[in-house]
Amino acid sequence: MEPALIGARLASAAIGPLLRKLLVSEVPGAGLTGTDRPVRLASLLSFRGEKRSLTEKDVRKLAAALVDRTCEGPGERPFPADETEAVTDALAANLLALGDLDMDDVQAVHLGHRALARRLRAAAPAPDGLSADSVHYLETATEWACRHVLEFFTRRPSFVARTLVEQSRGQAALAAKLDAVAAAHPGPAAEDAAFERRYLAHLARLHGHLTIYGIDLHDSEEDWPLDVAYLSLEATGETPGTHPDHREPHSLRADLAPATHDRILLRGQAGSGKTTLVQWLTVSACAAPPADGMGYLHGRVPFVLPLRTLTRHGERLPDADRFLSAADCPLTPPDGWADRVLAAGRGLVLVDGIDEIPEAERGRARDWLRGLLAAYGTGNRWLVTSRPTAVRDAWLARDGFTELTLSPMAPAEVATFVRRWHRAAGPSAAPYEQQLLDSLRTTEHVAQLATNPLMCGLVCALHRDRRGYLPRGRKPLYDAALSMLLARRDRERGMGAPYGVVLDEAPQIQLVQRLAYWLTLNDRFQMDRARAESLVADALPAMGLADAPPDRVFTHLLHRSGLLREPTADSVGFVHRTFQDYLAAKALVDHWDIGVLVRHATDDRWEDVIRMAVGHARPREAAEILRELLGAADAAGDRRTRLRLVLLAATALGHATEVSQEVREEITRRTGEIVPPRDPDEARELASVGRMVLDLLPGPEDLDDDAAKMVVITASHITVDAAIPHLARFADHPSLDVRAQLAWAWPRFETRPYAEGVIARLVPEKLRYIATDDEQAEELLRLGLAPQQLEISGGVTDGQVTALLAQCDLRLLILARNGAESVLPATPRSLENLATLSLFMHPKAAWSLADLPDAPLRALHLDGAPGDRFAGITRFPDLRHLSLQPDAPSEEGWRALARLPRLWSLELDSSMVMSCPADVTLPSVTRLCLLAVDPAAPLARVFPNLSSVKAAHGALPGAEHLPPGVRVE
Repeated sequence: MEPALIGARLASAAIGPLLRKLLVSEVPGAGLTGTDRPVRLASLLSFRGEKRSLTEKDVRKLAAALVDRTCEGPGERPFPADETEAVTDALAANLLALGDLDMDDVQAVHLGHRALARRLRAAAPAPDGLSADSVHYLETATEWACRHVLEFFTRRPSFVARTLVEQSRGQAALAAKLDAVAAAHPGPAAEDAAFERRYLAHLARLHGHLTIYGIDLHDSEEDWPLDVAYLSLEATGETPGTHPDHREPHSLRADLAPATHDRILLRGQAGSGKTTLVQWLTVSACAAPPADGMGYLHGRVPFVLPLRTLTRHGERLPDADRFLSAADCPLTPPDGWADRVLAAGRGLVLVDGIDEIPEAERGRARDWLRGLLAAYGTGNRWLVTSRPTAVRDAWLARDGFTELTLSPMAPAEVATFVRRWHRAAGPSAAPYEQQLLDSLRTTEHVAQLATNPLMCGLVCALHRDRRGYLPRGRKPLYDAALSMLLARRDRERGMGAPYGVVLDEAPQIQLVQRLAYWLTLNDRFQMDRARAESLVADALPAMGLADAPPDRVFTHLLHRSGLLREPTADSVGFVHRTFQDYLAAKALVDHWDIGVLVRHATDDRWEDVIRMAVGHARPREAAEILRELLGAADAAGDRRTRLRLVLLAATALGHATEVSQEVREEITRRTGEIVPPRDPDEARELASVGRMVLDLLPGPEDLDDDAAKMVVITASHITVDAAIPHLARFADHPSLDVRAQLAWAWPRFETRPYAEGVIARLVPEKLRYIATDDEQAEELLRLGLAPQQLEISGGVTDGQVTALLAQCDLRLLILARNGAESVLPATPRSLENLATLSLFMHPKAAWSLADLPDAPLRALHLDGAPGDRFAGITRFPDLRHLSLQPDAPSEEGWRALARLPRLWSLELDSSMVMSCPADVTLPSVTRLCLLAVDPAAPLARVFPNLSSVKAAHGALPGAEHLPPGVRVE
């Protein structure tokens, strides 16, 4: 019998349970409470020790069963029939020899199945008088038994824990030796390591807290510990779809995005949490041990580069050695330290606020960034943040950046934030928590305001401060916030005049307006402290406060207003840009600088200023601003600018307290001319106008498929409940792309209303449903939906996965599991119609092909190599297509692939082919999918009938090295 056939029979699912009987069960743990001596393998075996459940006779029966199973079935026996008893005795002796080896499970796994089998054969009595076939069978059977035993070891609850403990001890011992060497031979490495410890501790202290806006400082702390306050938000992006012109949206946790994308351009509205994310990534890289899921940052050195600080005096953007000084870090690194960190690929470069530098300087900032990438692009991770419209789409695409956008807070995230805020605010806030949660569910204007962390914090503060009453609309909210921060808080707490100055609310607003006005006109977000003091001093006489000491007035504003902060000892700025925009808009209206507003209408940094100016203006002033915006749109030379200005006018209209019917109708008419949008960018920009757009969006009647898709994209980005009935009109649309957009939009809305209004009504034909968390999975189960195509994200727990698979009649399944500890959940052993399976496992998760459900798979896509390295792939004889990622098959794996008669397509890295044994070919494979062609890869030898190669992304590097006659698709 061929060795491969013997192996195939020994690898079958029926053999595993037999060999599992050799091992005892255990409870989780790392074995730290017992002796320090190694745990002998004998203590893990069921036929040794005090609690043994098998006798040596039982082990011989087990060996006999293994031999019988191998000899079952058609074909020749692997050895002469008259030697069966002798072979069984020899195999039993080999298995019993496990109890004589002085090693533990971790050491055994490290040894490997072949070396372990050799140890067993050496420890057992040598078989006598066996034929060559019997000896060969015995060697093969012992190796396969060892393979199963080692697989069981890796699944024992304590295995991972013991492995980590031993690795930690080994690393600690190695670190101690390195420290000793460094102490004995001091040099740059020791100096770098010492400085790095100080630097990481400094960053952890600097970025480890958030300010809690609006909390009464008498009763609670001003700063919120970041590890308590941080709320992980979702980020969305697009990836290439199944069609060349189709891109599929996907979402992921924003703080985990750098684990899979080493270069990210992250967009987000003001207050959406961009800077807080930068803080969280920084603190996570400094933490030991890291927070849940953030272990991928361990060992990385953060460089926090806020562009508003780097350019506040018009300086040249810094090279690596000036990163710390330019960002006002007080520590002085060793010469060349930053260069060495980045050259080693250990950096985490966080460039915060592309939108916070003037538009004319952004090209220079990109050139600076490209210079850094050219010098240090390998291994480091890069994150650049910006407001959504500050830079055009694909602004950094050629540099390999993935574009993501922070999503608005979902209702569940808002509720979590509200609970954390009230817990941090102390006992006095507790009575208002549930009342606010109820308002957020039932009062639409409140829910519309609380869509990002900043606004949500303000809503919490105002709700408590006003004993449960909240103003309607954004402008009244800010008016109330200013009143609370500038006057009521200190007055109602009897603070008196801690800086010797008593100022009413109105003069304080005038003074901070003056600062906001100067910053906005000069395209800055920080100013020198001396200039700020000068602006305040110049304003006091006109306000009737000539006798007030300017320095004390400024100090009062800085420390008591709650609006200003000191990024450094000699600079001043607003605690958040939204406050600056609001106050600058009020100053511009007070001065009636309408020309300034219109001249900056195409500058994305002025969009909020213009909207708020319309809110501040009286009816005739608001109408004039809006007419000027429409006039600027008419004069614009390109459609994109016209669209942007019309949408800006429409957005600003929503802020107006009162405006003439004529102007309102004109804006509504002009907005109708750009509906439906022509492409996804226009659709998202149109959605930014808000819920008023819903009334302009047409239904599916008389729309072609592309127009219908754009309408759905627009409505699905207006994340209010009122959008659900509009989207439901498209649920039975004949276009798969339209219905797919509806399925993908589910995470943007509250789970149950969207499920009942849209998901339950979708026509399922060829549609892939998606479950991203347990709530969505529960809705699919509750509604009794049984799709034939299903994508299950890592956020769905094992129990829900099992329930979904039992309910659905699947043809296609995409399954992701998160975390190194994840294993495949229990699944129905037979999915009789499942033809395509895509599996995404953590690189360190322990699993094998034997864990996959029994199914007639025709296509198998893997993002993570199974533990058996494809040796068990023959259990899927109908496979037509297989992806081999990220590790090459083992020798047994290549041989197993060669036995798949219908396999015609492979997706792999061409360098993997070099591991294929010289005597193995895959003549059935005629098509490959490659990222690039390695000239050393023996493609012609391994795939003698190869006819075509598909490029995985765009062009195919190295295509000239393909065998003659092979075409590139």
